[in-house]
Amino acid sequence: MIKALYTAASGMGAQQKNLDNVASNIANANTTGFKRSRIEFQDLIYETLKAAAPTETGTTTPTDLQIGGGAKAVASVKNFEQGSPTETGNPLDMMIRGDGFFQVLQPDGTIAYTRDGSWKLTANGEFVNADGLLMEPPITVPTDATGILISSEGRIMVTTAGETEPTEIGQLELARFVNPAGLSNLGGNLYRQTVASGDPVVATPGLDGTGTISQGFLEASNVKIVNEMITLITAQRSYDLNSKSVRTADEMISTATQLKR
Repeated sequence: MIKALYTAASGMGAQQKNLDNVASNIANANTTGFKRSRIEFQDLIYETLKAAAPTETGTTTPTDLQIGGGAKAVASVKNFEQGSPTETGNPLDMMIRGDGFFQVLQPDGTIAYTRDGSWKLTANGEFVNADGLLMEPPITVPTDATGILISSEGRIMVTTAGETEPTEIGQLELARFVNPAGLSNLGGNLYRQTVASGDPVVATPGLDGTGTISQGFLEASNVKIVNEMITLITAQRSYDLNSKSVRTADEMISTATQLKR
């Protein structure tokens, strides 16, 4: 009976993490380029009360008698399904159609990766994200530019007064990973390379498995509110049932201790 207390408590802890994850998904339903995640669970160690073995009568018991120790959350897995396109009309906005990540240079000199293509320009004409991190490789727009054109292959061109043809000023590059689910979340719509993700494959858009670029669009979050609500209800029901198991085990313990009275 005491074992049931710990088993149910582990289930409550696991569902609390599940609820926390769902809350994060729902909170980011409108975050550009956000990828929803799900919690994976494992059962805990089992206690074998009776092992399958030959009996004195010459027969063999077909199954073990085992009692599980509960559940635990072991991983949060990102789902990199493509989010729906949102047209903005802003020439600095870019959406990756397919696989790949934009690259930004962090203050410590390392590269971070993002699906958020809402770029801005600094006073010097440099492409930066909302936090002011520079695009990698860096691209600078001339101060006399009157328009920006971005091809599906990532060629960035500008038009200037008095010129009839656009001038190419840089080439956008995307990074692709063999296991994007292994990337580590940094917050701020950024990911960091890990041993699990593998090394990035950097290429121009449309090559080596990377997606293409759509100018004037942003990728919406791939969170599906209906699915998250279903998960939320399931987690709540599971948490309630585990709490009832705790109460039931406590009542059984109380009954057993009162037998001698």
